[in-house]
Amino acid sequence: MVRRQSEWPSIDEIVMCTVKKVFPQGAFATLDEYKDKEGMIHISEVASGWIKNIRNYVRENQKVVCRVLHVDPERKHVDLSIRRIKDSERRWKAQRIKLEQRAEKLLEIAANKLGKNLDQAYEEVGFALQDKFGDIYSAFESAAKSKESIADAVDERWAEVLSEVAASTVQPPSYKVTGYLRLSCTLPNGVEIIKSAMINARNSLRGESTNVEFYYVGSPRYRIEVVAQSYKAAESAIQRAAETAIEAVTRSSGKGEFQRV
Repeated sequence: MVRRQSEWPSIDEIVMCTVKKVFPQGAFATLDEYKDKEGMIHISEVASGWIKNIRNYVRENQKVVCRVLHVDPERKHVDLSIRRIKDSERRWKAQRIKLEQRAEKLLEIAANKLGKNLDQAYEEVGFALQDKFGDIYSAFESAAKSKESIADAVDERWAEVLSEVAASTVQPPSYKVTGYLRLSCTLPNGVEIIKSAMINARNSLRGESTNVEFYYVGSPRYRIEVVAQSYKAAESAIQRAAETAIEAVTRSSGKGEFQRV
């Protein structure tokens, strides 16, 4: 299981756990990412509403995603909740755990290239990458795009090997955002003006690692889709593309309006 540098989880953190013991008033579970740490899930935090039989909801050796409610390092006690986890958070955590397990394998491959083992890799770069990127897989995603992105967290040898492993095995993330444009122009060549405005808006963003496409929905509506390597970049690009198209149409006595989806 993926390792964490911190000894204890933080309050409100979402953690993957393994149920070890179930009793009438709750359950004890180990925190998979925090070695030898155990938490308690009170029956009131297992599910909403009245629970007649707790074993209908949790069982020994079951993997559960929990939210950390309270941490007391002195008493070595952690309070956990299952019912306060949304389905989207449960899916997200399961996915991140799979990605982190893959990242650990990649970290081990990089370590072997340098004649080191996984324990050494964590001590020398793993925990540092967690501190900077939040998790090691995110660090590999960044390294796949640019070695410089991890250069300030690890030394030159590690940066070289990590980026080499990332480039050959990790697909950089992409984000798609969508919106709708209402473009109209009553001039005789209005259709050509609108078409030219959208083409110029798309071309204006070339070279920015973004992909912009316009689709005809039904006059005067057009769908605009932008794919970029970060959500922030995609949001910025769709806004600029829309503004460029609207400006071109309004210069020709037309009208334009943008609606973000």
